[in-house]
Amino acid sequence: MKKMPVLFLGHGSPMNIVLENAFTNSLVKLGKTLPLPKAILVVSAHWQTKGTYITTGRVPEIIYDFYGFPQELYDVTYPCPGVLDQIEKYSDVFKNAAIEYDDQRGIDHAGWAVLKHMYPNGDIPVMELSLDYKKTPQEHYELGRKLAPLREQGVLIIGSGNIVHNLRMVDWNLDAKPYEWAVKFDDIVKKYIIEQNHEKLIAYKNLGQDGVLSIPTNEHYLPMLYSLGLQEENEKIIFSYEGFQNASISMRGFLISE
Repeated sequence: MKKMPVLFLGHGSPMNIVLENAFTNSLVKLGKTLPLPKAILVVSAHWQTKGTYITTGRVPEIIYDFYGFPQELYDVTYPCPGVLDQIEKYSDVFKNAAIEYDDQRGIDHAGWAVLKHMYPNGDIPVMELSLDYKKTPQEHYELGRKLAPLREQGVLIIGSGNIVHNLRMVDWNLDAKPYEWAVKFDDIVKKYIIEQNHEKLIAYKNLGQDGVLSIPTNEHYLPMLYSLGLQEENEKIIFSYEGFQNASISMRGFLISE
């Protein structure tokens, strides 16, 4: 079997769940053009833990981890199956990476909000990976590398976060003009992604004041390091979407493939 591609997706505002726009259309396109996965693993910006966990429930609960949005968002469902029945296929990978199981935790909107557009039938098993808040960026990157065998087993790995994510400076107009610092930081990250200069991206704290403003907390940035950790030397990058929402959120996404 040809190994599955890897994605990083900016997920942005929960409003994208119910909107049709250039970003959500890019997700629909991905779902139609990617090889059909046997399972999906989402590295979530919205699940931080002590230690690293993977969801293993048979029917994971859908978590509405956002507040103050229109009722129509809470009426959306995504009844995807979990991976309990096939978890043994991946157990060696998870054991090698010191990943523990959580059969109670559901799938948050870092996962289902993008999958709703990509795979609207909700018929592909989904598991979600947490972020260990004690790990360094380098350790997160290295953990991503340990997930590589899953690609050979038909698992689509998706890092779901945002390269630029500053809610303290958000403009609630979805189409607001992005801040200059946000654009500059997104551009420098794009440059290093193209150059496959992962060291610079791991050491993001050295990227100046634009980086400080773009990453006030790193939980939305870290899923990208998992995706980059899975890139082989000969694999190419295709940007599946470029743009901003709410002035301070980069929606950049990319695809890694042979």
